[in-house]
Amino acid sequence: MTKEEIAGLNEQLADSDPVEVIKYFVNKYNDKIALSSSLGAEDQVLTQMLTSVTDSAHIFTLDTGRLFSETYELIDRTSKKYKINLKVYSPQADAVQKMVETKGINLFYDSIENRKECCYNRKLEPLKRAFEGLEAWICGLRADQSVTRTNIQVVEWDENNQVLKINPLAKWSEKDVWDYIKEKGIPYNPLHDKGYPSIGCQPCTRAIMPGEDIRAGRWYWENPDTKECGLHKK
Repeated sequence: MTKEEIAGLNEQLADSDPVEVIKYFVNKYNDKIALSSSLGAEDQVLTQMLTSVTDSAHIFTLDTGRLFSETYELIDRTSKKYKINLKVYSPQADAVQKMVETKGINLFYDSIENRKECCYNRKLEPLKRAFEGLEAWICGLRADQSVTRTNIQVVEWDENNQVLKINPLAKWSEKDVWDYIKEKGIPYNPLHDKGYPSIGCQPCTRAIMPGEDIRAGRWYWENPDTKECGLHKK
């Protein structure tokens, strides 16, 4: 899709709310669109929205093998509440075993290069499998989440995966997200109530201190401008 077409879609949907955005692309792509969920607050909102507009929602998540127990429990609760088959993609066992044997179980603390290798094996490679047959994916990114996301648009082109990337909550604030969760009774990870606004793998996530950026707890030993795993690299 060209830059002009992307710009046209963003202009067309500029005044649309997230549910309208989701409905537009579900109608356009049918079974060729999916929500990739990390089970974070934003993705839980999108799960509720997506299941409210279609009975055949395609939602998947990535089980890195290093998630919090609370995240696994939320997968089960979410699947039951919304009566969905939340598809789980896992890393290739051989690749993870080779990586761990070569560089250690917690290699990600040693260098950014190691951390990105771990993210590739546990997240990016499974994502490529999840994308097979898709033309568009729905994400929970918001512009005010971090310095790496300030310029995101509602509609973007994911060059790495050659799919259209839809960010229905791009313009929402954190307050918007939590107001919606409370209004709709959406299940969420209890770690959010313990100072974890952004939740990833257990070894790479910590609670944040008052006043810190909401993604300060992700890869907390790195500089802010490197804190992406590659899932949302343009």
